[in-house]
Amino acid sequence: MTVEEKVGQLVGTWAGQLDGFKSVEDVEDEIVESAVGAVASFGWAGALDSRIDDIVETVNHLQEVALSKTRLGIPLLFNVDAVHGHAYVAEGTAFPNGLGMAATWDEDGVERAAAVTATEVRKSGAQQNYSPTCDVAREPRWGRTFETFGESPFLCGRMAGAMVRGYQGDGLDDPNSVAATAKHFPAYSEPARGEDTAPVEVSSYLLRNVFLPSFLDAIDEGVASVMPCYNAIDGKPAHASRDYLTDLLRGKLGFDGTVVSDWNGVRMLHEDHHVASDHRESVRMTRNAGLDVASVDAVAHADHLVSLVEAGAVAEHALDESVRRVLDLKFRLGLFEDAFVDANEARDVVGADAHRADALATARKSMTLLQNDDTLPLDPGADVLVAGPNADTPVHQLGGWSVPDEAGTDVITIKDGIESVCDGTVTYERGATVTDPDDIDAAVEAAKDADVAVVAVGENWYIHEFGPTAESGTAPDEFPNRTTLELPDAQRELVTALHETGTPVVGVLVTGRPLAVEWMAANLPSLLLAYYPGTMGGQAVAETLFGACDPGGRLPISFPRSASHLPTRFNHFPHPTPIGPDEHLPSYDPLFEFGHGLSYTEFEFGSMTVTNERMSPHGTTTVELPVENVGDRRGSTVVQVYVTDQAGTRVTPVRELCGFERVSLDPGATETVSVPIDAASIGRVDETGRVLAIPGEYTLRVGEQAVTITVEPKSD
Repeated sequence: MTVEEKVGQLVGTWAGQLDGFKSVEDVEDEIVESAVGAVASFGWAGALDSRIDDIVETVNHLQEVALSKTRLGIPLLFNVDAVHGHAYVAEGTAFPNGLGMAATWDEDGVERAAAVTATEVRKSGAQQNYSPTCDVAREPRWGRTFETFGESPFLCGRMAGAMVRGYQGDGLDDPNSVAATAKHFPAYSEPARGEDTAPVEVSSYLLRNVFLPSFLDAIDEGVASVMPCYNAIDGKPAHASRDYLTDLLRGKLGFDGTVVSDWNGVRMLHEDHHVASDHRESVRMTRNAGLDVASVDAVAHADHLVSLVEAGAVAEHALDESVRRVLDLKFRLGLFEDAFVDANEARDVVGADAHRADALATARKSMTLLQNDDTLPLDPGADVLVAGPNADTPVHQLGGWSVPDEAGTDVITIKDGIESVCDGTVTYERGATVTDPDDIDAAVEAAKDADVAVVAVGENWYIHEFGPTAESGTAPDEFPNRTTLELPDAQRELVTALHETGTPVVGVLVTGRPLAVEWMAANLPSLLLAYYPGTMGGQAVAETLFGACDPGGRLPISFPRSASHLPTRFNHFPHPTPIGPDEHLPSYDPLFEFGHGLSYTEFEFGSMTVTNERMSPHGTTTVELPVENVGDRRGSTVVQVYVTDQAGTRVTPVRELCGFERVSLDPGATETVSVPIDAASIGRVDETGRVLAIPGEYTLRVGEQAVTITVEPKSD
């Protein structure tokens, strides 16, 4: 391969609207003239194609160009952002967004959802998915909170690992698998001010023990690719840091796949971080840091990289290492055997009924009942008013990283779902948009004639910093943004007016973040959190409201009382109270705590035991306790095991999640639940990247029960 051909394999381009518009013909020229090796023509917000027939036509055409009009005939790698299903394709299946997936506390279910996504992505013509999101949600004002699996490093790691297994299946040679991409390495999700891509200033301890564990789980599952974060940590932008991308990621953590840039991560070095003088210098810095593929930096990046290699500023052997990794990935994906897509197969697979059934099952498990005074489940014969900005707006129900236009989608909204399960009269009056009143009086009059009002409030579609305005429909100074977690006036006025009618009001939150809804919690009889529930989410909401399914979700993130109460984390650090604990407000006082969620039945936990009260630094114990359904209907709960670390001399969180197990029981049934706890799940990540449990005492808790175990020193 010539230097130009090698470089071409290490840069990608796009078709659609990004910094400017690129047509299929523009991309064809880049492939022929610069041997560009990766393309994003669908599967993102500004993509050229969002309908399956157009997608397949473009993919097959460009693959034919690469195979027949370039000297080496190397097939293209297509990448997408299918972070919660194939949601950037109108016909695709959208699962709940990240927080909703985590609310299931169901690794097997998350793995199945990822496998469905991989199948739809692969049959559409892409082979790499820029997912899972491994970020731990530490700042709920942040506009990407909904993409995460919540605030627990342990839960995030388990969910990320399950996604990797689902995406990559039994191996990348499986024609239904895709290359997974763990992002955003190493620490993205606690930005200053909650502002997207702002610096994340954390200690080395927090970096290792809050942000890295989920990446470790992804790497342990053989994740094919890792994407660096846009921001700087300790003053070092991740895209330009050899410390992060080579010494830490490859050296200490043992990752051996490809490192792919976030979209404009290279250009941001000179345009935003100001650590490089120009684009050429940014290319040099990223290449010497350890970047393999510049996702959409295209021909300009290629031209700079060729000149840098020729000038000796980037070593050709480093270029060769990256090319080997990229070509190895393409070979493992089977692209050299068959790079094309069957249009009929794509139509049959994308959005298939079986996939929609999987999306419904996942959404059902995610439904989190925050409070209930027996208003729920509703009487099937009740006359119901359905109101609110999120009751019948498909794109709001999908949330970000989905098509921003409902054309071509087949989303079951909350209104649709209620109409399908309710035998009484269903009346719909929106009452308000996300930010503006919309005939609240009509909603009030309808509520007076109804037995119950279901009001769906919350947030709209957005990505990154709550935009872009053209797609989200809200300006930067409007809700949602990072200055407030309270609902805007219009939505609060609607809920208040409905409440004042005297008709019972059930609140449904369709949202990407934990909102501050203290008034609703104090005044409404029942409150259901639906997250962004995806294609079948409206059906799941309706079935939950009417009792056809038990609300199975448990919070993966704490709900604060207000933005002023932040940070609100269950795993905060202990600290002194100099004038006494009675003079100090609680360090953790959420509106709804991490792990919370109600069922329509009642469970009782028996006595907690452990199989081993003493174990080695690499050993395992098992928490066991009987769980009985003492109610009158089938339901599910999640046994959650927390650890408090008394070993060592470092200050550690007051508690961390270290194990969980979901159990479903018929009324009157009892099952002994076993939750394995290994030393790694209660240990800490040391300076070398190893997970170790320091010898000493650890307290394991389930609810109010506690057992102390001892990790013994390593024997010689």
